Amino acid sequence: MKKLLLAGCLVLLMFSCSKKEEASVSETSAEPVAATNAHLSGDQMIERLDCSGCHSLNERMIGPSYKEIADKYSEKDIDALAAKIIEGGSGVWGSVPMQPHSQVSKEDAKKMVQYILSQKK
Repeated sequence: MKKLLLAGCLVLLMFSCSKKEEASVSETSAEPVAATNAHLSGDQMIERLDCSGCHSLNERMIGPSYKEIADKYSEKDIDALAAKIIEGGSGVWGSVPMQPHSQVSKEDAKKMVQYILSQKK
């Protein structure tokens, strides 16, 4: 049963942690859509990406909840966490790696981190 559950989680991870179509390339422009996200807030960017496939506000899923992240990190970690969003990572919250989101700009990743850190208890 555990093997079946693990296999299902891995399949879900593979599909949910890839970038969504809207975050890749605009149909009318060769520029990445991420370049047009300057008007979006951090939580809006999180909603547009695939973050909800692995994270939620209050409950641990495949990855930690935003509240868990906020409780562990502070404002001094914004650059490092933004780099994790862009480059991906593993080992901090368990054995399942977070996929890279290379389509996200450093500025947008920082907005996302600031939103996540605002969930501190």
